[in-house]
Amino acid sequence: MTTFDDREHAFEAKFAHDAEMQFRAEARRNKLLGLWAAGLLGKSGADADAYAREVIKSDFQESGEEDVFRKIRADLGSHADDTTIRAQMRSLLAEAKAQIMNEVG
Repeated sequence: MTTFDDREHAFEAKFAHDAEMQFRAEARRNKLLGLWAAGLLGKSGADADAYAREVIKSDFQESGEEDVFRKIRADLGSHADDTTIRAQMRSLLAEAKAQIMNEVG
């Protein structure tokens, strides 16, 4: 029975690790997305960093990424369309995951 228990604990640990890594990647993506949007809005330096933090906080409104998308969409107005924002979100999530893997690995 200990082998089964060991496997169960290993599975639970892997699940927790994967969930934490996904959370970190999404938070990193949101920061990168906020910095990208800040650039389009003409913000730089401390203003851009503050805006990126607002984007990160917007992700805690509901489950999923739609809350982040809505914030960016509303803030950017005519600076970027829906397709561009969603493409940027996908691209930056991949970049965020790569950054985290480089830090861990």
